[in-house]
Amino acid sequence: MTQDSFGIRLTDTAEGRSSASLLINKMYAWRGYAGTHQVVDDPNRITLTATDHGRVVGTLTIGLDAPVGLAADQVFKEELDAMRDQGGRLCEFTKLAFDPSVKSKASLANLFHLAVIYARDIHHRTDIVIEVNPRHRRFYQQMLGFEQLGDVKTSPRVNAPAYLLRVGLEFVTEQIKQYGGTFTEQGAGRSFYPWFFSPREEQGIINRLLRIDEQHLA
Repeated sequence: MTQDSFGIRLTDTAEGRSSASLLINKMYAWRGYAGTHQVVDDPNRITLTATDHGRVVGTLTIGLDAPVGLAADQVFKEELDAMRDQGGRLCEFTKLAFDPSVKSKASLANLFHLAVIYARDIHHRTDIVIEVNPRHRRFYQQMLGFEQLGDVKTSPRVNAPAYLLRVGLEFVTEQIKQYGGTFTEQGAGRSFYPWFFSPREEQGIINRLLRIDEQHLA
């Protein structure tokens, strides 16, 4: 998927994973998070990278729930098991990093929206969970409709406090249908969904990804 000089692609090569890892570690270190973070080749992980003129400027990994669990189980297993017991088919968005030199909100929204499509339409998940630092919680709650699950805990992966947030993909779908593609410079509002693709654009992307998926299975 490309838009002018900006593009998003599925990261499925060692070189691509290395570039994504470099950006994650750069952004995490800038935020003061501990540890070294690597994007690995894992059948239960899907990594997307955003590029601007060929330079990796953003990345997001979708973790698919499986018998081995999710990364968030290390800290929030009780909360996640409660969702599983209610029939939730979970995925987590992890390793989100975006170069602050890219000022376009639409670019970040495009990356997030494509991850939603992979989670919902390709892998049939019902809920997204994400671990966030307290200073980022308000954005996810107010702008994307996430809700808090449980209390703040310490994440050993970054040695920092974290909240577990959850949003249902049914809610996300409704917001995209209502607001996707409606952003104007004059009307920003208090939702991030107007920066997402329009429903028509979204359906075109879904159709292309489903055709690619069918070709791989053929």
